[in-house]
Amino acid sequence: MKGLDIRHVSYRYGERRALDDVSFAVTPGRFCALLGPNGAGKSTLFALLTRLIVADEGTIGVAGFDIARSPRSALARIGVVFQQPTLDLDMTVRRNMRYFAGLHGLSGREAADAIERSLAQLGMAERADEQVRALNGGHRRRMEIARALVHRPDILLLDEPTVGLDAASRQAITDHVHRLAEGGLAVLWATHLVDEIDLSDQVVVLHRGKVLSDGSASDLAGGQGLAKAFLAMTAEGSEATA
Repeated sequence: MKGLDIRHVSYRYGERRALDDVSFAVTPGRFCALLGPNGAGKSTLFALLTRLIVADEGTIGVAGFDIARSPRSALARIGVVFQQPTLDLDMTVRRNMRYFAGLHGLSGREAADAIERSLAQLGMAERADEQVRALNGGHRRRMEIARALVHRPDILLLDEPTVGLDAASRQAITDHVHRLAEGGLAVLWATHLVDEIDLSDQVVVLHRGKVLSDGSASDLAGGQGLAKAFLAMTAEGSEATA
């Protein structure tokens, strides 16, 4: 498949199993929320998806490429925004973007056009020549997302991208990324905040390294609401695995 296909993935830190037989898929044009409390295994899964660590078991398909067999081709089709910012604060937005474009083999006019396109997608074109240090937290996050899109990836990964942002900035970021998914990207958005999820989104509930649910947010919410359903599910999961 052209999106993200995770099958029976497990990973251990010594004797502790951080991920246990995790399977789900994200198709192009879908916003998938990877929803789980702190310590659920979300960041471990992102480390596997970006090849920072290697799965003990299972397979990860990225836009049709097996990440273990064809890591370069797979990683070239991923855009990623990590939880911790990775910007050079003393360079301008455009220079940060140009450096990243170069890492993906883009240069000259091709790079310039890609930078303008991705900044426009996130409403950041007018800030291209500002120093990153002068941007507020929300604009820095938008810039990181724009940077992740500069090489036209098929899949966008975001690990808790709204941490530390105020409510208005969080809403703006989630709205922008939902629109990117509507444009055809496969989006995997890791979070523990249910208010970042639309009822039409796909939701994968991850708890103690296991997938407890994979389906639409509306189905998960049922008649009690998404927040209550999530809390009830993870509480039950805690008792079952204690």
